[in-house]
Amino acid sequence: MAGLPQRETRTAVLSTPEVPRLLRLGLHVLVGALLLLSMGRAVAGGEAHAAWTVVVALVVGATYAAGPLVPAVRRSVRAAAAWLALLLVAWLVLLLLTPDAVYLAFAWFFVILRLLPRPAALAAVGVTTAVAVAGFVWHAGTFTAAMVIGPGIGAAVAIATVLGYQALQSESEQRRRLIVELERTRSELASAERRAGVLDERERLAREIHDTLAQGLMSIQLLLRAAGRSLDPARAAALVEQARQAAADNLAEARRLVRALAPSELEGSSLSPALGRLCAATSAQTGIPVSFHHDGPEAALPAQVEAALLRIAQTALGNTAQHSGATRADVSLTVMDDAVTLDVVDDGSGFDVDAPHGPGTHHDGGFGLRSMRSRAEEIGGRFAVESEPGRGTAVSVQLDLRGGSPQVTGGTRADGVPDAGTGGGTDGGTDGGTDGRSAEGADSRAGDAR
Repeated sequence: MAGLPQRETRTAVLSTPEVPRLLRLGLHVLVGALLLLSMGRAVAGGEAHAAWTVVVALVVGATYAAGPLVPAVRRSVRAAAAWLALLLVAWLVLLLLTPDAVYLAFAWFFVILRLLPRPAALAAVGVTTAVAVAGFVWHAGTFTAAMVIGPGIGAAVAIATVLGYQALQSESEQRRRLIVELERTRSELASAERRAGVLDERERLAREIHDTLAQGLMSIQLLLRAAGRSLDPARAAALVEQARQAAADNLAEARRLVRALAPSELEGSSLSPALGRLCAATSAQTGIPVSFHHDGPEAALPAQVEAALLRIAQTALGNTAQHSGATRADVSLTVMDDAVTLDVVDDGSGFDVDAPHGPGTHHDGGFGLRSMRSRAEEIGGRFAVESEPGRGTAVSVQLDLRGGSPQVTGGTRADGVPDAGTGGGTDGGTDGGTDGRSAEGADSRAGDAR
């Protein structure tokens, strides 16, 4: 196959890297050995045309070897086909001089099958086989079945070998393309997962900032505004001190966010005492009486669940202080054998839950409600909000403990910080609904607050 062009790449077969080097070397050795055999037997046998046989054999060898050395043969299929025709004509002359040249037909079968398109190659192999048989008959002076069987078997073996190799090569190329496509798909999937992780982390940080720093800054603003309106210097000083303490707390919260630690309110404490301190701090900072009730035993909840419930209560009380104009609020934590319920109710102005972004509703664009709902869904809870204009607001979150613990969708990192989940919630209750017990409890406590 030396010097022959490959159909797919339009370059010579010998120079293509798709043909294994061992096969090319084997074909070169076969052609050289057969040419030496033809010359040796002609000289040793004292044939009349021995000199011509040697000359023509050298011409065939030189033509065969010239293929990979001619640039046009390596670049052009037409030039390679012309080279193949010249090689076969030289071989035909050698076949007329010595019967030993018949065996070179086996090598030419491989060259033809690699050079020409399949239909033309099969036809050319058939013609070359017929010429080889005719050469046998020419030199033997008689015709036998063996003269046909030998070249025929050689042609069949060459065809099966080349077609089999081409099939394996095609399958290997398809597998390579499949692997490339798989790697590209895997890379795209990894990029999508990274983007989703970035978005989840941004949402988590937005909730943290909204529920902590933004609420604290609003409290500082309210305190300073009240101090500015106060005519009593002692009262004004107390309000300024509360504002300073709120600023210090928010600075600590900001540092906690940077260090990515657990909520500072839960450090060294459980959920119930943290909710009690939150209610007391809200009362002191806003002047709105906020009561806290804990019904049932202490529950050992995962850190992420306690952090989420605390943040939900913090957001709900922040909305109460900033937007509702309420005169009182109530936070209750109810622990039962199979559920934990957090309710935050107030007697404020309320709003239309079917149009949470309409006039008279919260001024944060509804982010507080979305934040609370998202936190509840991440810990597998059911979130509900009930409100009417002029009749206050009740926020409720219920977690099912029948499985042993709430089904947390995110997880907790090694440093104790809740990690935002990629999935949301449980069954249909995550769309804001709750069961009868939670809804009735929230409604009754909302009525009490009102």
